[in-house]
Parts: sequence; structure tokens; C-alpha cells
Amino acid sequence: MAYAKVGLIAGGGPLPHAVIAGAKASGTQVFVAALKGFSTPNDFTDVDTDLFRLGEIGRLVKTLKAQKVEAICFAGIVKRPDFTALRPDARGLKYLPGVIKAAAKGDDSLLRYVTQMFEKESIAVIGPQELCASLLAPAGVMGAIQPSQAQLADAQKSRDIAKAIGALDIGQAAVVSAGLVLAVEAQEGTDLMLRRVGALPGSHKNGKMRAGVLAKMVKPGQEDRIDLPVVGLNTLDGVIAAGLSGIAVEAGRAFIMDKPALTERADAAGIFIIGLDPQG
Repeated sequence: MAYAKVGLIAGGGPLPHAVIAGAKASGTQVFVAALKGFSTPNDFTDVDTDLFRLGEIGRLVKTLKAQKVEAICFAGIVKRPDFTALRPDARGLKYLPGVIKAAAKGDDSLLRYVTQMFEKESIAVIGPQELCASLLAPAGVMGAIQPSQAQLADAQKSRDIAKAIGALDIGQAAVVSAGLVLAVEAQEGTDLMLRRVGALPGSHKNGKMRAGVLAKMVKPGQEDRIDLPVVGLNTLDGVIAAGLSGIAVEAGRAFIMDKPALTERADAAGIFIIGLDPQG
């Protein structure tokens, strides 16, 4: 569906900028609501933007409607807040009990509630992939490095582990080396999980032969208009530092950021990147 104007609720990282570029390429105007603590209006100098704090739902809804956006999308890194420190406005206060209740069930429950919250305000929510579908991971190997059969087996097992923890709404990522589960992602996020892996003893750290695969997967049943997995240069740097040999994502359901630079650096480091079928 083509949109004349969309609202972008923007956190940190490169994905919001990719969404803006994709929207402009399709002739769609963008209004950016930068989330305080994660992005600023100065990050988005070529579009209309304003700064909103978490919990400022009333002013955000009023502004989005005044901007005449046809839909909104969420993109970028936003860490779970300390709900006791939020200063919600009157409309945000109305939703706060539901937000806290949903958050207690897991991140996907929280994001699903946030999506429904805006829909109750008669604001349509779309996934960022509707504006930058070209960034979704293709099936197969990206780059020049091909995984061995053993590495492919690790990729498939790490995919299965990531799916298993995702079904419990724990996290989206896991690391497997030679069939051994080295780590699963929880609230710390992928970057800190990779640091944990890097601190472990084992062949994946010996500097001579990399071992172990990071998988980032969509949670089964996830509200996929928000929080699809993202792999970018920061992810690759974490994989390199942890001594791993590859990255696996779900084909068609993960964003690959700055793919030419990413694959060039991965090739130079001897690391494969692969898009897998979610089932096998």
C-alpha cells in the first residue's frame, strides 16, 4: 500500500534512517517522532521532526493527527524503561497500568500492547519493512564465505534455540558452537550477550580458527510490525570480538543494514552470513 505521509517513532541506530530513505524513494513524506534518550531531532535534519519522551502519549497522538500521517511505524533501538521513573501525561497515564501488565509478560507482549494502544487512537501501525523491504535478508549466503557442514549445523541449532526462547518471549538470539549452546539472549540484548560469549573459554576464542554461530530470529507468533531482528556493523563487530564464525538470520524477516560494507568486513574476517528458512 502506498502512503502519502507516515509517522516514524524513532529510537537509536541506523534503521530509522533506512526507513526514511525507503519512504522518500517511494514518494512518501515522513514526520519523525524522536524518542528522548534514544534519538534527537538533530539526528534527522532532512525531515520534519519533534522530540517526545516515553509516556507522552497525548502530545504524540495530537501531533501525529495534526501532521495528517496515514500510518505510523516504529524503528530503532529503545531499551525497556524504568516504569517507576516515567512521567506520563494524562493520556499516557490512562494506558500505564496496561503497559506495566503487558511488560510483565515479556517484550513481545509489551510491544503488542503498544501497537494496540495506537490503534485504539485510530492510528494505523505498519512495519518498517513496508517502507524498506529491500533491507530484508535474502535466503542463502550473503558474501563470499561459505559455511562448512559443521558450521551450518551450528547455524541451524542456534536458529532452533533462538526460536525456542522466543516462544517463551525471552529473547531473539542464541549462540551455538560445535553443538554446545554458549549463550541465549535475555534482557541485556545481543551486544552484551556477545560480550559474555567473548569472555568464555574455548576454541571460539583462540584467534586461529573461528567457531560458533550467532542466530537472530523472529519470535514465534511475534507482532512483527515492531522489533524484527537487525544485523549491522555493530553486530558483526561483536561477532568478530567473540571469536565466532558466522551469523544466521531468518530469511525475509530480519534487516541487514549497510549490506555492502557488512559483507565486505565479514569476508575480510572470514565470517559467513546466511539467511535460513525458519523451519529447516
